[in-house]
Amino acid sequence: MNDSPHHQPNLLGANLTQVDPDLVLVLRVMPMPADANPNGDIFGGWIMAQVDLAGAVLPARVARGRIVTVAVNQFVFKQPVSVGDLLSFYARVERIGRTSVTVHVVVYAERNPADPVVVKVTEANLTYVAINMDGSPREIPRG
Repeated sequence: MNDSPHHQPNLLGANLTQVDPDLVLVLRVMPMPADANPNGDIFGGWIMAQVDLAGAVLPARVARGRIVTVAVNQFVFKQPVSVGDLLSFYARVERIGRTSVTVHVVVYAERNPADPVVVKVTEANLTYVAINMDGSPREIPRG
């Protein structure tokens, strides 16, 4: 998917960037002033925490149980995020291993409510491992 937006109207009248149909909406959140630095930009660590939460949704379903984050394989901040941006987190499963699931997460920000525009702000790849009650890796159920 390329970073240039293809505009299509949504029910709210915003011009939304066309999202890859393989991606699933897993989280939507609006950062608040407490999440920002003195310049008004949202802390990268806050965004990383939200990506980790969003990234865990599909692996938890695939693993049918407890999972933990074991790796952030790639994380790219494409544009700053501001207080009041509405962030939408989309994910897709990239790989299912014996005990692990790797996901790709893409984050879009909807800005300027008077004349809405949507931009891609972050992309990441994360790996989660299924664990048992003792915290040891367990096999992911098949079928």
